[in-house]
Amino acid sequence: MNQHKRKKLSPVRVISNQLLSEDTHYIKIEKPFDFKAGQVVAIALHAEDEPRLYSIASGTTKPYLGILFDIKHDGELTPPLSQVKTDDTIFISEPFGKFLCLDKPATWIATGTGIAPFISLCESNLSNNIKLLHGARTLDKFFFQETLEQKLGKSYLRFCTTESNDKTYRGRLTNYLQEQTELPTNNKYYLCGSSQMVIDVREILITKGVPFDNIIAEIYF
Repeated sequence: MNQHKRKKLSPVRVISNQLLSEDTHYIKIEKPFDFKAGQVVAIALHAEDEPRLYSIASGTTKPYLGILFDIKHDGELTPPLSQVKTDDTIFISEPFGKFLCLDKPATWIATGTGIAPFISLCESNLSNNIKLLHGARTLDKFFFQETLEQKLGKSYLRFCTTESNDKTYRGRLTNYLQEQTELPTNNKYYLCGSSQMVIDVREILITKGVPFDNIIAEIYF
């Protein structure tokens, strides 16, 4: 982020910091700004720090902003961010971004903490006529699955690569997509997760006849 394009950061109070699974945290912070589901905020621990971008993982009517993140042990922000406590101060920008997933019907596809914007959309009651494919390595990585299941019912599909239960498919969501003989080619496909997931899924969708312009991605680094 270039200095002249840097977002103005404002101090906000940390409400809570919850450990959801090994190395994954969900923090709630004060909500000084309204936002649209699917948007991001820039976050820093100090006003002079270079901020990082995170999707908002809470509904627009919630009295807080939720941020879902994995600790990157070689990163500058997430290790200390994982240690924040109630009433600590961090700094955020006003919400921005265009990953609003307004088109319906649509398929949402996420891996890991890439589920964050879809949590916001579901909690904002914007998940009608949606199919959600959610991939994770272990069963404890299906964050907010109760909310997603409540909102989407049988249109919420979980794919786990190392474990299984009666609510998940064993294997990668890419395998599921490859096995589909027909996908809706006029629908929009919204992808959120690692760059490799986005590359792999985009390639599969295109080979299935989905136009490139119908595939919208938000990449998590």
